[in-house]
Amino acid sequence: MRNIVRRKLTGYVGFANLPNQWHRKSVRKGFNFNVMVVGESGLGKSTLVNTLFNTSLYPPKERKPPSLDISPKTVAIQSISADIEENGVRLRLTVVDTPGFGDFVNNDVSWGPIVEHIDSRFDAYLEAETKVNRTNIVDNRIHACVYFIQPTGHSLKPLDVEVMRRLHTKVNLIPVIAKADTLTDDEILAFKQRILADIQHNGIQIFEGPRYELDDEETIAENNEIMSKVPFAVVGANAEVTTADGRKVRGRRYPWGVIEVDNEEHCDFVKLRQMLIRTHMEELKEHTNNVLYENYRSDKLLAMGVTQDPSVFKEINPAIKQEEERALHEQKLAKMEMEMKMVFQQKVAEKESKLRQSEEELYARHKEMKDQLDRQRNELEERKVRIETGRPFDDGTKGTKKKGFSLRS
Repeated sequence: MRNIVRRKLTGYVGFANLPNQWHRKSVRKGFNFNVMVVGESGLGKSTLVNTLFNTSLYPPKERKPPSLDISPKTVAIQSISADIEENGVRLRLTVVDTPGFGDFVNNDVSWGPIVEHIDSRFDAYLEAETKVNRTNIVDNRIHACVYFIQPTGHSLKPLDVEVMRRLHTKVNLIPVIAKADTLTDDEILAFKQRILADIQHNGIQIFEGPRYELDDEETIAENNEIMSKVPFAVVGANAEVTTADGRKVRGRRYPWGVIEVDNEEHCDFVKLRQMLIRTHMEELKEHTNNVLYENYRSDKLLAMGVTQDPSVFKEINPAIKQEEERALHEQKLAKMEMEMKMVFQQKVAEKESKLRQSEEELYARHKEMKDQLDRQRNELEERKVRIETGRPFDDGTKGTKKKGFSLRS
């Protein structure tokens, strides 16, 4: 067991400035965050995303008249990216939506495209890691999945349980109760307890904020308060309304009053925003990289037959090591020789093809010139015979009168 000795320095060394260096580097490089929203249509996913990041990432949806066109029976995957800047800090936000989820009569395979999309992003990152140049790897992995639960007030539906069971090992799962303004406070409290009971009974893991050894009491209390609100009962609204006392707030107006989005007494939107953005965004990315992605990467490599030697200090025989290196070098040389032979044969074949083509062209020209000479020789022979026999020679001047001569009787 290691003995950690903490000593207090007597003078200023300078490494206490490391957080400032990391801050400057991070601000210069910028950040990225990829979030997936999963839920049935009409639960306010687009509105909540716009409310979370205070931007019009999703344009207002157009109301379309009823149509007889048959919609596809699969879940579509749509990705929208935007560059957001706040106080000099740049954030590359990517929101992955899943339109069509849960909208069919039979939803047995509705989670398939979602799981495949998450795996494809893991595969792309794994492929980028294996390349020679790894300085500019773009992290497109899903860092958080906000799962929208329909506000039924009863319990999780079988579809919700099955989808969350398939997603919780691949992505940080954050369940939210959509359109919580349709339930009373007592109904929300009872609904949360049923959801948590279903999650625990089915062995589903949801994201929990990490706890560090050096956290102060205020940070610990804040994290505990955030986790006490899971699943978050949220309300999304981008429009500003005026309250009875004249304040302009983001919310929704009802006949009985105004529900404020940013008021913690009305909904859990503020706590959800704290977890996703203000306090745990880096923890979400870190847990994705160190736990979820590493598990996927290990399973992927094991499935490919790649095994890892658990021994750290392994005795190596220099003779065997040299023999392995020599065999490997000979294999490389044989491979290079074979590749060079293939390239040489290909170039020889191309050259022979060009030579055959040139030979055919020369033969055609030779035949054409020979035919032309034969025709000219035949014409000359015919003229010679006519001249010798005294027959008239028709050279195309018949019927014409030569200039300078006249016939007199």
